[in-house]
Amino acid sequence: MKIIEAGAARIPAIGLGTYTLEGETCIDMVQRAIDAGYRHLDTARMYGNEREVGEGLRRSGISRDEVFVTTKIWWTDIAEAELAAAARQSIERIGIGAVDLLLIHWPNPDVALEESIDALCRTVDDGLARHVGVANFPSTLLDEAAAMASHPLVCNQVEYHPFLSQDQVLAACRRHDMGLVAYSPIGRGGEVLNHPVIRGAAERHGKTPAQIVLRWEIEQDGVGAIPRTSRPERLAENLEIFDFELYEDERAAISALTRRNERLVDPSFAPNWDRA
Repeated sequence: MKIIEAGAARIPAIGLGTYTLEGETCIDMVQRAIDAGYRHLDTARMYGNEREVGEGLRRSGISRDEVFVTTKIWWTDIAEAELAAAARQSIERIGIGAVDLLLIHWPNPDVALEESIDALCRTVDDGLARHVGVANFPSTLLDEAAAMASHPLVCNQVEYHPFLSQDQVLAACRRHDMGLVAYSPIGRGGEVLNHPVIRGAAERHGKTPAQIVLRWEIEQDGVGAIPRTSRPERLAENLEIFDFELYEDERAAISALTRRNERLVDPSFAPNWDRA
């Protein structure tokens, strides 16, 4: 398993995204993922499954320190008092002690950035999180946040796949020794996975199109991915990407597709994204 070295944090490059997983299904998928070799779990307050993610980890029987756990605080809760309370509630729900990484899920234009970042960093001082970071921050906002932080921001979690360029965000992450963790790493699946560039590489390497896309992501310096799946058979498939390398022309052809700039996640409260 590739490890992203981001400051003092060591983030496994492939993690299990748990958005939309609920109840016993979520507990079961987390347990199965750990059994399959996953060592990175991603949840969020907004997902409503923090308790189940923690329970799945406990049922797996694995040592707590062998698994990297991330959760996120929703954008409506990132003023000072609200963030502190939300962080404590999340840690209590997960029930494994301090999380490895606590993120601001989205920026909030109605809350001063310095207030949010100060409150986020205090969660490390208060023993709630080992590391902190952000999600859905464009490059300029990321530069500002990194300059304010009293503890290093080690991650920016953003949408990233072959149909969406994140060149400016990735450059900012590298400036600040931060990892970029891709959510929706294979887009919506169908169109990305059926693209001739992706399918051609899959045939050449004897891999699935999804494995080609995940490999393209983790071959980039400082980039990881958290593919979400509710299908147990996909768990092993998503990990079986460390036994081959893309050819240079394949890498370039897939990267060229990002000029399409087809963003899937763009809510009304989203920040002003980087221009391509």
